Amino acid sequence: MFMRLAFCPTHGIHMSYPKDIHWDNQLIFKNMILKIRKAINFILLFFSVFTLSTYSAYADNNPTENDSIPTTSPKFPYKQLIAPAALMTLGTIEVTLAPKNRLLNYAIGHEVINHQPEKFQIDDITQYVPAASVYALNLVGVKGKHNFKDRTIILGLSTVFMAASVNGLKYTARVERPDKSAKNSFPSGHTAVAFMGAEFLWQEYKDVSIWYGIAGYAVATGTGVFRMYNNKHWFGDVAFGAGIGILSTKLAYWIYPSIERKFSGNRKNGKNMALYPYYNGTQGGLSFSVQL
Repeated sequence: MFMRLAFCPTHGIHMSYPKDIHWDNQLIFKNMILKIRKAINFILLFFSVFTLSTYSAYADNNPTENDSIPTTSPKFPYKQLIAPAALMTLGTIEVTLAPKNRLLNYAIGHEVINHQPEKFQIDDITQYVPAASVYALNLVGVKGKHNFKDRTIILGLSTVFMAASVNGLKYTARVERPDKSAKNSFPSGHTAVAFMGAEFLWQEYKDVSIWYGIAGYAVATGTGVFRMYNNKHWFGDVAFGAGIGILSTKLAYWIYPSIERKFSGNRKNGKNMALYPYYNGTQGGLSFSVQL
């Protein structure tokens, strides 16, 4: 049995499946292919935006005075893509192949369902601990890499990238949760938030002490484990969510210097521009303002 996969710059990923298999199996196979196609197309789009944004940051070398943004752009960080790309690939493999193969999705889910442990929903809190730790450390006098304004905008950008990615996939892949409570399991939003915050903590304090970042990643890993323990997510959901969270924060750090420098250039020309995250109790996003 063969499956053909092709990539078209206009139409994205195209897959064909065998026509000579049983109708029920063909439907399962076709649904699996559609999930693979959606996930791969999304990953390609995400990495395309990342590539364009990072090259833009690399090309912009104008220094900014009196802020915490570096005056030189880093080299294109290919090696830093390995960890999030590996996690996202593992998550994609798990969610697409799990219906026909006993992978980690099945092994972990089977254990949780059979033993039915008492739920311990601390993950609703721990998902926010790594990011909140950055502000807590600054309050007690342990200064990180950026000032309040810069790190807040970076966190806002990370949140926008992460939320758009997670929610876009949740309501296109439509993977059923292990407890069958909803069809929005893939990827794990709690895990994405936790790993986004862990990478945020690492980036801010890796030059002060690596243990701050290690602690953040430990809390984030615990959040993902509890999402599976509470029977809310499959292993693949957690792995992909972790990758999305890390990549979202890296993307925000890579493109923010370019954004800040362009805004600073406009201020020097008499145009005051600002970009800030906002939350009104029900919705969040970025607020952009310009004084003409």
